[in-house]
Amino acid sequence: MATDTRPDGGMAAALVDRLLDVGIDGRGRFEPAQAVAVAARREHPDVERAVDAVIARHLRLAAANGFVTGLGGFVTLPVALPANVLGFYAVATRMVAAVAALRGYDLRERGVRSAVMLALVGTDADDLLHSVGVPTTGRLASLASQRLPAPAAMVLHKGIGFRLLSTAGRSVFARFGSGVPVLGGAVGAGLDAYLLHKIAEQARSELPPRAAAIES
Repeated sequence: MATDTRPDGGMAAALVDRLLDVGIDGRGRFEPAQAVAVAARREHPDVERAVDAVIARHLRLAAANGFVTGLGGFVTLPVALPANVLGFYAVATRMVAAVAALRGYDLRERGVRSAVMLALVGTDADDLLHSVGVPTTGRLASLASQRLPAPAAMVLHKGIGFRLLSTAGRSVFARFGSGVPVLGGAVGAGLDAYLLHKIAEQARSELPPRAAAIES
């Protein structure tokens, strides 16, 4: 009999919980998103230039393929994914959260934290929002403004986790399948930078500025 290797709901939820913990709140040498946003604002008085700087910083990380540095115990999460894939998601989470903070979103709000995670799933976002009864118009901003009950947030996060695990599983061969280490690294770095750029553009377009933004 074939073994069912699909991730269970607990694994999917654990992935999202850990990404929220590490990617937004920071752990060890991995800076929290709010600190990244504040530092960018101090360097760039214009908010949108600060947003550009945050995105550029994380794209450089993608190109360097250096996600695991400073992540510590995060890579021990019991999910059958390579450490660099987990690291990619942590960096992507922090990037989106820092953009949100710069544009005036409170990263302590449940809806905002869920919106940050939703940015990672791309075209699957509409289906996930339908599952919890949130309008799909202005997807990320709409979710960020919601006060989702804890059970609805749990359903949403589990759905996001399933999508992330499924997408990562399909892309593992593209990242690490080459038998030539240098070529494999180049392919992986290029793919990571491309995917991170797509996530950045979604965050930029779907998280418009709120009235309050981080002061320099």
